[in-house]
Amino acid sequence: MVKIFPVTDLPAAASLSPHPTLPAFTVEQCKKHGCDAHAVIVREGMVVARTSLWWNRTPSVSGERAGIAGHFAAVDETAAREVLDAAATELKRNGCTTCVGPMDGNTWRRYRLLTERGAEPAFFLEPDNPDAWPIFFQAANFTPLATYFSAMNDDLTVEDPRVARATERLMSEGMRLRPLNAEDFVGELRRIYAVSRTAFEKNFLYSPIEEAEFLAQYEPIRAQVVPGLVILAEQDEQPVGFVFSIPDLAQAKRGQSVDTVILKTVAVMPGRRSAGLGNVLVSRCQQAARALGFRRVIHALMHESNNSLNLSGRYAKPFRRYVLYARKL
Repeated sequence: MVKIFPVTDLPAAASLSPHPTLPAFTVEQCKKHGCDAHAVIVREGMVVARTSLWWNRTPSVSGERAGIAGHFAAVDETAAREVLDAAATELKRNGCTTCVGPMDGNTWRRYRLLTERGAEPAFFLEPDNPDAWPIFFQAANFTPLATYFSAMNDDLTVEDPRVARATERLMSEGMRLRPLNAEDFVGELRRIYAVSRTAFEKNFLYSPIEEAEFLAQYEPIRAQVVPGLVILAEQDEQPVGFVFSIPDLAQAKRGQSVDTVILKTVAVMPGRRSAGLGNVLVSRCQQAARALGFRRVIHALMHESNNSLNLSGRYAKPFRRYVLYARKL
């Protein structure tokens, strides 16, 4: 049985018992993420598949009006197909011409599915999913919209010769690189947010979020941040770029020594004055990781665009792939 709950009736959705194999979820996440509805499939009194829906304030995709399906989970292919079909019908009814998923409202939150796992264990903060979920989306007539990869650099002695020239030019123009000031963590995040908001606004599927939500996303990992692995670039006393990296604490949970850094985000303000800064920041991050005793750097969750390949391809080799899907309505 399909049930679709508008955002005004989420308490009724909360009253349903989830199947014990579904990942943990509360409808409070729907409210927090501003979804427009929540769809479930119920069997024998239990939720066996779910997805939240967004059709307001969503990005366009190649001229299409996109609806979004996120918070996805399903116990089997039949349930997944039923809930995704219901999602497609509801999004079309609300004027959407394509459905994108899985995405929890926007790309600042959890989105895409891991499709090629490889031999490397999951790293800290990496999204994971059952291997069957990509098959579920394909069975519901979704096709790949965008592909992503994570790559490993296990030789931190390698340096791009072009970085030295770019660094010299940027420094001669007044660029300053410095580590994060941990005593002003919130202030530093606000500077990072300001760069992100502008640097990413032309990115595929970009939607803005409020500063408060951005800050809240980073608060849970505040204690794990190593200041030397977060580097800010400033010019004329204004932030113009950053690289945000963090140790792979998943290694510690497996009882291993932590010898790997995750390069999570690199962003640079647009404009000719910042040309080459992305490469410089990636290089400085890897140098800092090596100086702190780390052996490897993961370039995490990059869109398979020319820019990402240029930043990562000089150092790292892909070991994991992910897909974001879409379905024409």
